[in-house]
Amino acid sequence: MQSKIYVWEIPVRFTHWLNFLCMLILSFTGVYIANPFLIASSTDQYLMGWVRFIHFVAAYVLIVDLGVRIYWSFVGNKYATWHALFPFDKERIRKLKEQMSFYALIRNTPPEEIGHTPLAGIVYFLLFVITGVSALTGFALYSLYNPGGVMYAVFGRVFSLFSIPATRLIHHSVMWLILCFTILHLYIGFFLNAVERNGLLGSIFDGYKYIDTMKTK
Repeated sequence: MQSKIYVWEIPVRFTHWLNFLCMLILSFTGVYIANPFLIASSTDQYLMGWVRFIHFVAAYVLIVDLGVRIYWSFVGNKYATWHALFPFDKERIRKLKEQMSFYALIRNTPPEEIGHTPLAGIVYFLLFVITGVSALTGFALYSLYNPGGVMYAVFGRVFSLFSIPATRLIHHSVMWLILCFTILHLYIGFFLNAVERNGLLGSIFDGYKYIDTMKTK
């Protein structure tokens, strides 16, 4: 017998999809900025200017979106809280080992988990870190338009660690890491949805998972 459990609250689902949209826009515009594949027919079109503007707006929206998600990790339900993202206790460390054994084809079934799995929590934390690196290097590059401005005073410190070309390379490389994560995230989502049959994919739309009642006791 299965029971319907409300797992992902509206702020979690909203920030998830807004994050995806921003990443998509940032990746597309970032590729164009690095290697323009469309050429404006006249200077009045201001094509690169608009692409850069969209890129910067998406970056600001993404930062606000991540800020909301971090806030919700302190005020949301038990599935959204930051405690659920890390395998701190013995039980979650055990589940992390079981999950790794499942992906290594040693274990036949994944460990039962209603919210984030321990491995997913670690991966999401790393995603936050590399997104922060992307934002830091991106704003450093953006600050170059006005070397005497406030943004350069704040983010220009990056250039004391890395040259401008190296900073650009790091910023661009992070984008490809995030795209690789997105592909892997989709694959694992479809895979676990087929294995667990608990409405995993649908839960990110309506918030509900279907769990065997006996396994939640």
